Amino acid sequence: METWTVETNDGGGQLEVHTFRPASAAAIPGSKAPAEPAGVVLVHGTLVTDSLYWPFARTLSVMLGRPVHVYNRRGRGHSAPQPPDYSVETEIADLQAVMEKSGSDDVVAHSYGGFVALQAARRFRIHRLVTYDAAVSLSGNLSSRWRPELEEAVTAGQLDQAWAHLVQGLGTAGPISYLPMGALRTLSVLSARTRLGLEMRTLLPTAVTEMRAVLDADAHLDDFLKFSTPTLMLSGGWSPAYFAETGRMLSGAVPAIEFAIVPLQFHEGPLRPGRRLAARVARFLAATHDVGQRTVAP
Repeated sequence: METWTVETNDGGGQLEVHTFRPASAAAIPGSKAPAEPAGVVLVHGTLVTDSLYWPFARTLSVMLGRPVHVYNRRGRGHSAPQPPDYSVETEIADLQAVMEKSGSDDVVAHSYGGFVALQAARRFRIHRLVTYDAAVSLSGNLSSRWRPELEEAVTAGQLDQAWAHLVQGLGTAGPISYLPMGALRTLSVLSARTRLGLEMRTLLPTAVTEMRAVLDADAHLDDFLKFSTPTLMLSGGWSPAYFAETGRMLSGAVPAIEFAIVPLQFHEGPLRPGRRLAARVARFLAATHDVGQRTVAP
């Protein structure tokens, strides 16, 4: 893995990028190294950092025989903080900067990252795009997922209460999402004793701004009629149903978009071990790229 940075185009600082490349045969002395194929950029979801996606990125890189670049979005790791005027435009510009600097033409994106990538594909060229549980608001269908109590709790510093509202509102934590508030607050206290749980608590303020960005960018199907990026929208078979509903609506109205369910997968599919989801993504991305003798298989 290589770690490097990309400067943001708004003067806000830098973005921390981690790159995974497939193992290559040792170069023959005196020979010229072959040109590296175009890369893939992976955009992570909300309330997490890019490190949770490293195993997925590494597997995808090996399957495709191409570099995969994962970056920390604003407010995470060594990346710049979210600016006061943060919006989806901030994320679109950041994704474009990472793609240009890394020499990438394809994008894979999860949850909030899927929302960012779909909006970006409406503004600039992306060769092929795969989203998993993209958090896109169509005609207000996600407005009921927003809880003002979440922002109030974050502002008051009541992070266990805020985490409970987030989990219940989004329903992305599987069966845990349906527990009563008291039980969720207790789980938040317990999870804060772990590195991941503590990290999620510190990222709660970014979740508020990101959820607002989704709702502020609420779109209608007509807004996607000129969408031309070949896109595969995936949703986990055990993910909240609203992700699949959005995918079906968009694929039914936009010829460039396909939709498919990935059986036996929760919302956090890209964060879980295994090769099946990566193989599904790789098959779509490899459709128009020469991957040599590599076999893309589950």
